[in-house]
Amino acid sequence: MSLPCPRPGFGLYVHWPYCTRICPYCDFNVYAAKDRDPAVLLDAVAADIRAHAQAFRELEGPLDSVFLGGGTPSLLGPAQIAGIVETAHAGFGLGPGAEITLEANPRDVLRADLEGWRAAGVTRLSIGVQSLDDAALAFLGRDHDAAAARAAVARALPRFASVSIDLIYARPGQSRESWADELQAALALGAPHLSLYELTIAERTVFEKRVRRGEIQPMPDDDQAALYELTQSITERAGLPAYEISNHAAGPQHRSVHNMIYWQAGDWIGVGPGAHGRLTTGQGRIASLAHRRPEAYVTAAASGQPAWASHERLSPLDTAREALAMGLRVESGVDTARIETLAGRALDTAALEDMQANGLLRLRGGRASLTPQGRLLADRVAAEIAP
Repeated sequence: MSLPCPRPGFGLYVHWPYCTRICPYCDFNVYAAKDRDPAVLLDAVAADIRAHAQAFRELEGPLDSVFLGGGTPSLLGPAQIAGIVETAHAGFGLGPGAEITLEANPRDVLRADLEGWRAAGVTRLSIGVQSLDDAALAFLGRDHDAAAARAAVARALPRFASVSIDLIYARPGQSRESWADELQAALALGAPHLSLYELTIAERTVFEKRVRRGEIQPMPDDDQAALYELTQSITERAGLPAYEISNHAAGPQHRSVHNMIYWQAGDWIGVGPGAHGRLTTGQGRIASLAHRRPEAYVTAAASGQPAWASHERLSPLDTAREALAMGLRVESGVDTARIETLAGRALDTAALEDMQANGLLRLRGGRASLTPQGRLLADRVAAEIAP
């Protein structure tokens, strides 16, 4: 099975799982960095990239993006990052203007060799600001304060082609006024991309335990929806409208190339402990998951094969439903003919018309896209109209 043109993109995700501290809201695959030798995992990541290049020679390069996420990949130095980028280039090639993103903590940005990061190939920095309120940062378990966050963004902006900042809102007890002030302050920093996420109480996190003990109370859904709508209003007026449910950019050139690959059902290789991947081959679309524990990942990578703990060939229907659910997150929506081609059957026409009549979906020019109201119910809309 091959995806219809245009090509949605081809990326490499590198998961660096080590952190100096584990945040209480985080449910990612992360581990304490103390007493860990980064060289061992770096060698395994390089071996895994080479194994993918060998096993999937049919994949059409070059890479449109490389994304170093985590965890805290900003713990890596320029030479270590350059090694990853060079291995990716040797295996698949890097396209002209390829986006190379590094997720970074503010304190790392303040003390790192930013020119070295840039020389290593990094073109885009995604800074985990999370809040510009010191009390909120303490609640979120962050190791920086608001002043450090502001200074980090100011230091990064003149050195990288694009800079993004992450913020977490809809925190317990947060008011409309305080969030509006915080968001305006974030916009004033001048970053051309914002990722704005509502706080989620995930299973097996410190915050979930605190909720069960009655120590914190999650924000009610209606209040979260009101803050989301306020967010859209403020960012649109500031010239950073949402191009995806949680992501805002000051023009197409600042949109995340890598995340657009996810949302448009492109192909990406996932390396590093616990990394997910999606690859379209002659045998269909493969969903892969790397070994989660670093020790198991290192052992698997030494085999010369992709360091997968599991993989499966998605059915055409599952491929289409995933493409639909992800594609609806983007402002431009999905090409309905493409979804039907992937599925081998039609979308639910009655459900499409019903969602449109209820003001949740737009149908125009062969595309289906969410309305502002529909974005609040994206998962429900996708499930209702799925083939």
